[in-house]
Amino acid sequence: MVSQWRISGEPFDINKANEEKKGSPVPLTIEEHQNLRLDVMVAEEVNGRRNGDDRSTFTHPEDTYEPCPEALMASPGGTLVALDKWSESSVYPGTRRNIWCYRPPGWDASKLGRVLICNDGRAYVDDTGPVRVPRVLDTLHAFGELSNVSAIFVNPGDTDQMPPRSPIASYGLREAQRSWEYDRMSRDYGDFLVKEMLPLLSATLDVALSPLPEDRVVCGISSGGIAAFSAAWFQPDQFARVISHCGSYTNILGGHNYPFMVQTTPRKPIRVYLQSGEHDVHSPFGHWPSANQAMARALEYAGYDVNFEFGTGGHTLRHGGARFAETLRWIFRD
Repeated sequence: MVSQWRISGEPFDINKANEEKKGSPVPLTIEEHQNLRLDVMVAEEVNGRRNGDDRSTFTHPEDTYEPCPEALMASPGGTLVALDKWSESSVYPGTRRNIWCYRPPGWDASKLGRVLICNDGRAYVDDTGPVRVPRVLDTLHAFGELSNVSAIFVNPGDTDQMPPRSPIASYGLREAQRSWEYDRMSRDYGDFLVKEMLPLLSATLDVALSPLPEDRVVCGISSGGIAAFSAAWFQPDQFARVISHCGSYTNILGGHNYPFMVQTTPRKPIRVYLQSGEHDVHSPFGHWPSANQAMARALEYAGYDVNFEFGTGGHTLRHGGARFAETLRWIFRD
């Protein structure tokens, strides 16, 4: 019998692939991968532990960071438009999601604009949250530190049916769809941003955006953080700037392979900001503090332009929010 996997929509013939590999040095064959049960969904409970059972990472007493000063200033406000239950995606058909589009005050229509894309958009756009991105952008524009930087805040999709794969048995519809969009090591999410989200931002707020990859920043937390990196990794001709907060470089859907891939692949023109903390999450998928440390070391080893900040926080946006204005200064620097 011929076994097939489907990766990014393409049928993958295991027997054919292994036949082609004969005579070539391969670290791990597909049969070995399967024999080790590395292709099997994680059980709902393992060794008495469950995904998300340690809630202290979200409320740790050492996670005392406050929003950056730029998030608290009363600067002239930009334009923020909410799009509820947007459902026109062809990359992720059958999904609905909330989206917010931002244009800064003093937009110069004679120039092409840069863009910040925030995954898990609600967490970043929330005016009472730990980051408050529109306020930070308002302030940096008011002080002349940034110019013509628009933003789009994109929630993962809601759906009525499970996606083709889920990494763990305990995931419901919402968690599984978020993981399908964010955790897969695929160019699909980057395609979604390029083909659907950037044109939507342009049309909604009548902004002309630069096509240069260095003018596009993708940002996210946790699985949204690895999704930001994947967008740039698979399409560096489209995205060359990444902000990753507590990124999930763990084995949810293979993300723990990124440090090895970074070190063994010719360097790509990507600038990366990483943030994690000593009380970041530990789950059956892996240990986020050491995973982010490994990712940072791999990027440094391979000669990337990388900035890694490791603090005392947990799996939250508090530390990332406290450093967000400085992060934008660093990521957008010439």
